[in-house]
Amino acid sequence: MKIKLLLFLIAAITFSTKTMAEAGPEWLKKAVFYQIYPSSYMDSDGNGIGDPPGITSKIDYLQSLGITALWLNPIYVSGWQDGGYDVIDFYKVDPRFGTNTDLVDLADALHQRGMKLCLDLVAGHTSDKNEWFLQSKSGKDLRYSDYYIWTDEITDAEKEQIKRRYEAPDPSASTIGRFVEANAPRAKYYEKNFYESQPSLNYGYANPDPTHPWEQPVTAPGPRATRQELKSIMEFWFSKGVDGFRVDLASSLVKNDPDKKEVSKLWQEMRQWRDQNFPDRALIAEWFNPEQSLPAGFDIDFYRIGGRGASAINLFRLNTTNTFGGGNMPKAYFDRAGQGEVKGFVAAFDKTYTNTREVGYLSLPTGNHDSERMSQDPRTMQDLKVAMTFLLTLPGTPFIYYGDEIGMKQQFGLPSKEGSNARSGCRTPMQWSDNETAGFSSASVDKLYLPVDRKSVV
Repeated sequence: MKIKLLLFLIAAITFSTKTMAEAGPEWLKKAVFYQIYPSSYMDSDGNGIGDPPGITSKIDYLQSLGITALWLNPIYVSGWQDGGYDVIDFYKVDPRFGTNTDLVDLADALHQRGMKLCLDLVAGHTSDKNEWFLQSKSGKDLRYSDYYIWTDEITDAEKEQIKRRYEAPDPSASTIGRFVEANAPRAKYYEKNFYESQPSLNYGYANPDPTHPWEQPVTAPGPRATRQELKSIMEFWFSKGVDGFRVDLASSLVKNDPDKKEVSKLWQEMRQWRDQNFPDRALIAEWFNPEQSLPAGFDIDFYRIGGRGASAINLFRLNTTNTFGGGNMPKAYFDRAGQGEVKGFVAAFDKTYTNTREVGYLSLPTGNHDSERMSQDPRTMQDLKVAMTFLLTLPGTPFIYYGDEIGMKQQFGLPSKEGSNARSGCRTPMQWSDNETAGFSSASVDKLYLPVDRKSVV
């Protein structure tokens, strides 16, 4: 049954049509992306963790699907407190995956087939082990001092949030609160984005509060230097053959920017720089609002907007669990029970598509590393064919999450892995065969990055 779904997916891609934006790299007009969580795709060296050489070994397979571009989740040196999204060194591949040369070899092998490689750009924060942060915390007049947001004063309510975080079962895995108490020479507190290990990079404040002198404007030297570093990271990888970036939480860089005016200006600057220096490279937003992100300079944004009943996620999610906070969600439209509705989504999508079709592309992905897979009991392969037909014939750019093409199922109840919490169940090893590790690795089962779902092995 999985082979039939795979062949059906290939046919759907082949016959899908889409209206094409005129702006942006030419290759995006016919792009079909495939998202890979690198730790889980193919292990080439037997350590139980996937790697770029493993991906390289599967290029024939990827090309047979009709895939034209890959997007890899973070491969940089990381503290692995949040699945690679706590970056220690943006300029180096993590040793668990190999070397920079391994990644360049993957890009070269893809290019030989006319395919592209895009990386994940974690633009909003770093690891607290990043050398920029370590220097920043040590003083006020150093190169990286103002790459981050520091203050000696926070409100009583913010202090209470810190207290609540430390009362959590695992404070390091808690997202409660805005500040972390560091008692560093630079200042007493720093601002974080999610976990304590992810200090916010300083792109400034759109509307600085004059009573908060630590809220720097976007034109201040620190925010301008951070912006320049972002260009340096992109330039480094572009020069090594990388074809684009998917930007993590692209709309959140500038603080206190409710209308996204300043962060839009930031990305317009990046787009102008891209067009002048690397016009064939792609910028993909995790913004979830194409009517803002595409005019701001991105080529693609993921469509996940709309109120209750209008959001794309409501079309597919079976709502069998509360894993991702989905209690009392509307019934799924793509469910044989026939209790869902699609009118709200169609109206919202049509408005967005009409307003953006000339400037960029929408994408309604099959899934990703942060959401439950479409395939889960009691959904059948026949059900998945209907959903895939819908996804792959919508106007826009297809993004297929690894394993969705063979109907890999969501797993529930797995332990958290490197900050994944409930997301472990959508990050399990790709299934290549019916052996005990599903062909993912030569390591023993107990050494695998995450358990293989034996119930749905090919």
